[in-house]
Amino acid sequence: MDLDAAALTGKRDRPEGSVRSRTGNGQDERALAITALYADHALGLIRLAHIMLGNPAVAEDIVQEAFCGLYRRWPHLSDQSRALGYVRSSVLNGCRSARRLRPTVELQEADQPPAGSAETALLTAEERGEVLRALHGLPDRQREVLTLRFYLDLPDDQIAAAMGIGRGSVRSAAHRGLAALRRALKETS
Repeated sequence: MDLDAAALTGKRDRPEGSVRSRTGNGQDERALAITALYADHALGLIRLAHIMLGNPAVAEDIVQEAFCGLYRRWPHLSDQSRALGYVRSSVLNGCRSARRLRPTVELQEADQPPAGSAETALLTAEERGEVLRALHGLPDRQREVLTLRFYLDLPDDQIAAAMGIGRGSVRSAAHRGLAALRRALKETS
């Protein structure tokens, strides 16, 4: 196979099973796997942290640190297909730590959906702001459960795994959080 064909097809003249990293300890494969995971999920995790904290810069820092932690812990993961769950849990833990250490800030207006008119845009932004303020008024567990369920669309078992709680606790926190959101939103309207 000539060099151009190898470059186009991605194939090399190596026997199967002979792919090895340059360092011999799997760092290239680890970096590729984590880079792919980052490309697929970093934006959603940053948005999750942004909703949890209200600060986009801190959200980016937390997600970056979670992926750095994954890189350090990669050889110790028993099942590397569960790496996304590890990163998601790390992001939630980072958000909890940031909320303890830093005061909460108001969410900045971010990517608003296009609106038909200026009035519609203003109403949509105001309604979204009310929901986010009410969400930030909830206890941490309720806010985390509702964000994971309705923002990331995760099932109860994945929420439970990410938060380190039972499925019953997830359902209870979701029920209580939704009830509290309804009350808070009725009070503001």
